[in-house]
Amino acid sequence: MSQFDSIRPFYDAEANAAIRKIVDDPMLEAMMSFTFPTDTREHWKDLMVHTHSLRDFQVNFIYPGVQKVLEKSSEGLSTGGFEQLESNTAYLFISNHRDIILDTSLLNSCLYENGLVLTTSAIGDNLIQKPFLHTLSKLNRNFAIKRGLQGRALLESSQMASAYIKKSLLSENRSVWTAQREGRTKDGNDATHRGVLKMLTLSEEGANGFGYFEKIKVVPISISYEYDPTDVLKMPEWLAKSRDEKYVKGENEDFLNLLRGIIGTKKRIHLQVNGVLDKEIAEISKMELSQPDKLSKLAECIDQKIWTGYKLWPSNYIAHDLLYGDNEYESFYTQDEKKSFEKRMNEKVNTKNEFLIKSFLAMYANPVNNQKNALSINSPASQL
Repeated sequence: MSQFDSIRPFYDAEANAAIRKIVDDPMLEAMMSFTFPTDTREHWKDLMVHTHSLRDFQVNFIYPGVQKVLEKSSEGLSTGGFEQLESNTAYLFISNHRDIILDTSLLNSCLYENGLVLTTSAIGDNLIQKPFLHTLSKLNRNFAIKRGLQGRALLESSQMASAYIKKSLLSENRSVWTAQREGRTKDGNDATHRGVLKMLTLSEEGANGFGYFEKIKVVPISISYEYDPTDVLKMPEWLAKSRDEKYVKGENEDFLNLLRGIIGTKKRIHLQVNGVLDKEIAEISKMELSQPDKLSKLAECIDQKIWTGYKLWPSNYIAHDLLYGDNEYESFYTQDEKKSFEKRMNEKVNTKNEFLIKSFLAMYANPVNNQKNALSINSPASQL
C-alpha cells in the first residue's frame, strides 16, 4: 500500500485491468463513437484492451478525442511560448481555470505535440464520484484533491497532495498541473489563492517553506476562450450570491458542466506559456519578508504573468464596452461580432435582470481590466 493510493492515478501495471473494467461502459462507447466516428466498435475496443500504459491510453484515445472536440465545437486552438520549455523537464504549471476537462486536456495535447513531459493533473474528487469517471480520470493521469474537508482532515489531505506533487516533480520527473485557485473562476477575475501556494509548500521540511519553489520550475499558463461554453450554467450561483444566499449545487451539476464544456460552443481558444519563474522566485526568496508575505508576492507575480498572457478576443472587448457603456475598444471588433455576442447573451440571460446581465458581461470584461492593469505595472513608465 502506498500513502498516495487514495488520490494517485493508476500505475502502468494497473492500466490494462482498469481499461477492461470500463471497455463496455455506455459512456466510453459514446466517447469513442464521437472520437472515431468511422471506426468500428470492435476495432477500437481491440486496440484499447491491448493498451498497457497511461501514456498509450492518453496518446491513442484521449488526444484524438480532444482534437475531435476542437474540430466540432471550436474555431481552433492557437498557442504561444512552448519554445521556452525544455524536453525531459518537469514543470509545475499553474493556470487560470475555465473548464473542468478541457484546460488540462488542451495543455497536455500541446505538450505532446511539442515533445514535452505530460502532466499529472489535479481534479476535485467531487467531479469524479461516478465510478466510470473515477476510473477514466485515473487512466488520464489525474490525481484527486479531496473537497469539503475541514480542520485536521483538511490539513492531512493538503499534506498528502503536497507530498504527491513534490514526488511527481522531483523524484519522477513528471510535470504537474494545478489551477491557481480551488475550482473554476466564475466571474472572469482570475486570482491566485495564497492557500494553493501554501499547500504546495507543506511537504518542504524546515522553516523555509518558500525554498520549495527554488527547487522546482513554476510556469504560469493563460487559457483564453472566446466563448465560455459553461457561461450560462454559472447564472444560478451568481443569482444566489446577489441575494446573500448559500449556493447549493444540483445533483448532476458538475457532470452537466463537464459535458457542456466539451460540446458547448467555444469559438477560438488560445493557450499561452508565460515563461519559467526562476528569476522571480529567486528575487522573492531574498526579500526580508515572512513566509506568508513571500507567498503573497509569488501569487501577485503569477497573476501578472497570467493576465499579461491573455489572448483578448472580440467577445472580451464587446463585453467591456457594453458593461461600461462606452466605445473604448470598438476598434477591436466589428459590428457583426457585436451583434452575434448580444444575440448569444440575450438568448442565454434573463434580460430583465440587470444583475445577471452585468455579471455575464463582467465575466468577459474582467480579463480586459486585468490585462490593462498588468501591462501598466510592467510598463517602463511604472518603473521610474
